[in-house]
Formats: sequence, C-alpha cells, structure tokens
Amino acid sequence: MRGRVQGVGFRATTLHEGRRLFLSGWVRNLPDGSVEVVAEGPRAALDALVAFLSEGPRGARVVGVDTSFEPPSSDAPSPFQMR
Repeated sequence: MRGRVQGVGFRATTLHEGRRLFLSGWVRNLPDGSVEVVAEGPRAALDALVAFLSEGPRGARVVGVDTSFEPPSSDAPSPFQMR
C-alpha cells in the first residue's frame, strides 16, 4: 500500500483483519514508507483483505494497492503475523 499508511495503525489493523479472516502470512512496513502484505488463504478471504487494504484504518490515506495472486507456498506463517 502506498499513501499515508505508516504511523496510523495500518499494520495492527491488518494483523487483526488477517487473523479474523483465518489467513496465513504477514504485514510489514517498508523503508520507502509503504506497507507490504503477503497473505495466503481462500480466494474469498483474500478478496476481503484486499478490500480492507484499499481503505485502511481510520487516519490512513491509501493511494495505491498493488496485488498479485500466485500459487500458495508453505513459507507463509500461520497465524497471520506482524513483522
């Protein structure tokens, strides 16, 4: 996610949402000010997460979400984690 996404509780709310949706994966801040999310799970749950990420928590201003869907790997930690 790009925009005002650090310092507004984005990782914490994404962590909560990922766990609520029973996804595996993680969320982390990147040095360039964006937030990166890697998630695995059923497509409907992933679509719900993407919808959440497009809005973000209160105080966030999301200006872009880049998504790609790839085959699952066994590397995603479960439950969803914050890094």
